[in-house]
Amino acid sequence: MKRLIFSILPLVLVLIFASCQSYETYGDKKAKERDAIQKFITKQGIRVITEAEFKANNQTTNVEENEFVRLDRTGVYMQIVRRGCGDMLEENKTVNLLCRFYEWDLLQDTLLICNDRPLLFYNSSMSSWVECSDYVDKMSVRRSGTSYTATFIEGMMLMRHSSSASVPAGWLIPLNYICVGRPQEEGDEVAVVRLIVPHSQGTADASSSVTPCYYEISYQRTK
Repeated sequence: MKRLIFSILPLVLVLIFASCQSYETYGDKKAKERDAIQKFITKQGIRVITEAEFKANNQTTNVEENEFVRLDRTGVYMQIVRRGCGDMLEENKTVNLLCRFYEWDLLQDTLLICNDRPLLFYNSSMSSWVECSDYVDKMSVRRSGTSYTATFIEGMMLMRHSSSASVPAGWLIPLNYICVGRPQEEGDEVAVVRLIVPHSQGTADASSSVTPCYYEISYQRTK
């Protein structure tokens, strides 16, 4: 019996050691996240500017130079492609917005979901494949000062991230800088932004897996 125990013991120790080696701490995951974000910034040739530079430039980013401002409090990187038309969201008023977007996983370097171009997506509740361009995402947003609360009413984000209808905090940050009207005249444009969103400002799924995501999003009012 002792021989059996002593013969098994090395194997047990090896398994324990391997388990310890494969275990990732939250710090390890955050380090991977930082590396993934930096790799994306380098690969895409993004020029990061400070909030001070952003304010000095009248809260704009130079798209031709591929500028993104890093917002220190949240760690979100933002590029305003088009500021939009109409007005900013009013104080203490609930407004429905329509969004087209795509969501890119920076850890896996792969597209997760989109609704701004034809793409097949499996809807488990319908047990069928659907074209995601059929689903313009709609969210209900309320502003209080510079803070926003929002929930998805319908669309791909609600289908894909069904564990929570809450709109990621990263999606709401641009609302402090863009207008969200509807084009009425020639020259009017829908607001468009590009975002690098760390897990702390992302979806519930991103938060739990410590996954940073890249988004391109357009915003406009329903009416």
